[in-house]
Amino acid sequence: MISILKRSMSQNSVNKLINNAEIAEKKLSELRSKLEEIKKIKIEERIKELTEENKILSVKVATAKADLIRLETSNGKKQYPLPGKISEVPAVAQVIAEEPAVKGEKQPVVKKVKETAKKPKEKPELVNDSVIDVRKLDFRIGKIIDINKHPDADSLYVEKIDCGEEKPRTVVSGLVNHVPIDEMRDRIVMILANLKPVKMRGVTSEAMVMCASSPDKVEVLIPPNGAVPGDLVECENYPREPEAILNPKKKIFESCAPDLMTNNEKVACYKGSPLIVPGKGKVVAPTLAGVNVK
Repeated sequence: MISILKRSMSQNSVNKLINNAEIAEKKLSELRSKLEEIKKIKIEERIKELTEENKILSVKVATAKADLIRLETSNGKKQYPLPGKISEVPAVAQVIAEEPAVKGEKQPVVKKVKETAKKPKEKPELVNDSVIDVRKLDFRIGKIIDINKHPDADSLYVEKIDCGEEKPRTVVSGLVNHVPIDEMRDRIVMILANLKPVKMRGVTSEAMVMCASSPDKVEVLIPPNGAVPGDLVECENYPREPEAILNPKKKIFESCAPDLMTNNEKVACYKGSPLIVPGKGKVVAPTLAGVNVK
């Protein structure tokens, strides 16, 4: 009887050990599965981080390039596109044929023209100006670091705006009757940076502060949180190709202006495509929807 009990207890212990082993194996399998999921999530997060870093670096490169072009242009250095390849023109040998000699007459002198190679003059490749849209506009983020009323115009502010460049830009804005001066100080704004500098009542303005505007109200646009001076503003579906300085005769901004509007969600758009600071968000108006941006 005792031996039977011992065998029974021994069998129970074995069964218990087997059961515990199966449970442990199941737990290990679950842990392995969770570990793989965590690895996958971490890899996806890292890919996303690297993608965002790449976008930021691309923006910085584009900013530096645009700044270089603007500085060279302002210093009188002309910008030329790379010339196209020149096709080779075969050499042409021109010879005046000798006429058959007539008996008793002197043979005419044969005139020979040296072999010459004609090469066309190098001409710079023409820039494609057929497309006139928002991609030609250089929208950027700036910060108003100083502001005063214009000494000779009651309706104008004179601002110093940090645009992430070597020195701040002077900007004249007709916002005195729309935005109190205290609300303008230290404000982050979106500017149009490639307008041709123009004097306004004796003060040269080097950019334009962008606003949402209705017949009754004007609001300064609000860049996304985290936007800093020098950030470039892009338009979805319209890759940036800004000109160094807009040619007033082409009226590029005037052509784009009717399609620059806020949508129903107060987001600044061009033909319905949002204006964004890559990796940071959209540019919006405080309250105005469905109005012009200018």
